[in-house]
Amino acid sequence: MRTGAAAGHLGCFHEAAFYGSDEDFLSIVVPFLEDGLEAGEPTLVAFDETNEKLIRGAMGGAAGLSFLSGAVQYARPAGAIKKYRTMMAAHVAGGAEQIRIVGDVPHPGLGASWDRWARYEATVNHAFDDFPLWGLCPYDTRITPDDVLADVARTHPHIASADGEHRPNAGFEDPIGFLGHLGAAEPDPLELAPPSAELWSFTPSAARDAVIRGAADTGVSPSDVDDLVIAVSEAVANADRYGVAPIRLRLWAGSDRLVVTVTDQGRGPADPFAGLVPARNSTGGLGLWIVHQLCARVTMSTGEDGFTLRMVVGRPGLTQRGVVSA
Repeated sequence: MRTGAAAGHLGCFHEAAFYGSDEDFLSIVVPFLEDGLEAGEPTLVAFDETNEKLIRGAMGGAAGLSFLSGAVQYARPAGAIKKYRTMMAAHVAGGAEQIRIVGDVPHPGLGASWDRWARYEATVNHAFDDFPLWGLCPYDTRITPDDVLADVARTHPHIASADGEHRPNAGFEDPIGFLGHLGAAEPDPLELAPPSAELWSFTPSAARDAVIRGAADTGVSPSDVDDLVIAVSEAVANADRYGVAPIRLRLWAGSDRLVVTVTDQGRGPADPFAGLVPARNSTGGLGLWIVHQLCARVTMSTGEDGFTLRMVVGRPGLTQRGVVSA
């Protein structure tokens, strides 16, 4: 039986909370955790170091909680979805009737670009809806940009507050509608300069060679380079199979990262969740999902020049809507 605000709810109970002080943060999160432990529900925590320290201090060691590394759990949106689905499936198989998860979703105030995590917050309403999840996403209004807070309000069906109130969110927008109107993904700051390499009408082998050559004088790790080689192969195969010729590849090499874009003249995938979850009841879509698993940042956008898949490995440059920084 489900407990708390999610009692009687089927599927994912996705809730946001906005706080402006450490005291408000604890007022929201501690009861959520304590009630979960009291009910015997799997209760998972994935905060950054600062917020995890607050929780441990407030709960006297927090015995019974499952602490996940926020930096690891939220390294990549598609990876976070995959890991959470795996964990939740195991808990349900063990008899759990409700699972509680609370954590820090990355955004510019925490040093991460928002475009990919905005997609994540909308997508989890779909990706987690076959689990009895109560997911709580607290956002610190002291450091979270206003446009991010606006997106958070549009992607969460429920809102929690420091006074203990849990209410339906009248501003919630259907995920498909939200994703359909999400602004174009911003380029990496490296893209302000001409590309290090540009290919037209190329073979997959030539694409892989371009990545390897481009990485030669960078500090990008060999494992990241290997991942990008695989991702680019998948991206080119995807463009060749589902896109419209001609296909163009561009590569930018920085000291700490590699950026590759693959553009075809088509309109991109019709599935708004493509890349973040494997396509269901279809043999297509797995390539984009693999790309999202391998790269530190992936964006997809459609414009006048067609559909562009952007892949970044290494340390992505921070972007914020309308602002880029190296």
